[in-house]
Amino acid sequence: MKRKKSKKRTKRRSNVAFLLFFLVLIFVLFDQFKQLNIKETAVSLLPNTVSRDVQNYTPILQKELKEVNLEEYTLVLAAIMQQESKGKGGDPMQASESAGLPPNSIQDPEQSIKQGVKHFQKALNYGSQKNVDFPAVIQAYNMGIGYIDFVADQGGKHSEEIAKEFSLKQAEQNPEIYNCGGDKNNFRYPYCYGDFTYTTKVTKNIEILTASNTGKSGEFKSVW
Repeated sequence: MKRKKSKKRTKRRSNVAFLLFFLVLIFVLFDQFKQLNIKETAVSLLPNTVSRDVQNYTPILQKELKEVNLEEYTLVLAAIMQQESKGKGGDPMQASESAGLPPNSIQDPEQSIKQGVKHFQKALNYGSQKNVDFPAVIQAYNMGIGYIDFVADQGGKHSEEIAKEFSLKQAEQNPEIYNCGGDKNNFRYPYCYGDFTYTTKVTKNIEILTASNTGKSGEFKSVW
């Protein structure tokens, strides 16, 4: 009789110990899952870094810019490529339209870079001629050379408000084309011609690239 009671107590203790172990295991797993979610959230809040593809194309950008004596703008063009495509696809500089072609007609990255440099050089030279600031030149890469004329008529200094005005003017002239795909929830709507935040985004990319190149060779000059 005593032996049976002893076995029952032992079994009961084993069950309690197993239950406690199981509860502790659940708590540990839940805590690890919680920590993982916190880490993933933190990572998602980190600023986007410049892609490896853009970094790989930077020497080609530098070479093409050097041929037109604009080598100091290498990081600027890399920042533009980051914004345009993150270095993906056959037209990483999204330069087809600046050559009078439909979007993504260029399917050779080196040809895209050549045309992108040509487009930037044209905007830079015209911007200097019209006495506009450098942010207006960057915005003109996205909105076209006509943006430089628009900024020049309003004092020569780019701002997102001026870019909005220009965008809306262009969109109203071609509402069937520049309508953000009919998506009124698009952050650009109704300023659907180009991206009025383009210069702000490219500037952020330039800051990231400049920081990553600090103390390397000092070969890239400030363009501001």
